[in-house]
Amino acid sequence: MAILETDGLTKRFGGLTAVDDVNLTVEQRETRAIIGPNGAGKSTFINLVTGLLEPSEGAVRFDGNDITGQEPHEITQQGVSKSFQTASIFPDMTVQENVRLAAIAAERGSFRFDFLKRRDRFDVVDDVTEEMLRAVDLWADRGVEATSLPYGDKRRLEIAIALASEPDLLFMDEPTAGMSPEETNATVDLIEQLQEDLGLTIVLVEHDMEVIFRIADRIAVLNRGAIIADATPQEVQDDPDVQEAYLGGVEL
Repeated sequence: MAILETDGLTKRFGGLTAVDDVNLTVEQRETRAIIGPNGAGKSTFINLVTGLLEPSEGAVRFDGNDITGQEPHEITQQGVSKSFQTASIFPDMTVQENVRLAAIAAERGSFRFDFLKRRDRFDVVDDVTEEMLRAVDLWADRGVEATSLPYGDKRRLEIAIALASEPDLLFMDEPTAGMSPEETNATVDLIEQLQEDLGLTIVLVEHDMEVIFRIADRIAVLNRGAIIADATPQEVQDDPDVQEAYLGGVEL
């Protein structure tokens, strides 16, 4: 069953078409990768879906509901979240305080349960904070100031912040950027574990092709704003059009 669908999604900036008539369907609990050369429209596409940009044309449906043009907080409240990079972290706050703050912000409507039936809304916030920190294996570091975390753990914290709204669909933008091979492997393991434990659907933009081929169920390839392939990793790897657009003809 589809959780996300775009129909003719288009974004123009003056005479530039950054996203060009994109039709994309993402199934529930799928890990979908979006790849393409720099300037292909990947970030613009994600910003259209998450409400940071308004489409010039086309529609976005999440879980069967039209969310086209809605504000980012409205889309978040329906179950869509995006993991920003470490700029979203408050460095002088503890790990726990960072996630708790995100959970409090989300409490205004994005938690999909009735607060009046729970003993206390702040208990709920604390429960969510603990659950998400445990999910990213940072509960033991909850009292540590975020600024003192190693780089890989800062990225884990950033993911926990995105999880604080309890999304059904999580967008991840370059989750392994700047990581060592060991940190990259740990992050890939985390992504796989999150999908299994939390039942997430994950859409990620990533340049590390080894990561993509390891965890993606399907890969959509953007070039000049348009999808030129949407297939399994093996099919994408063997596609000459993708090889030409992405690596100048070099086989993936």
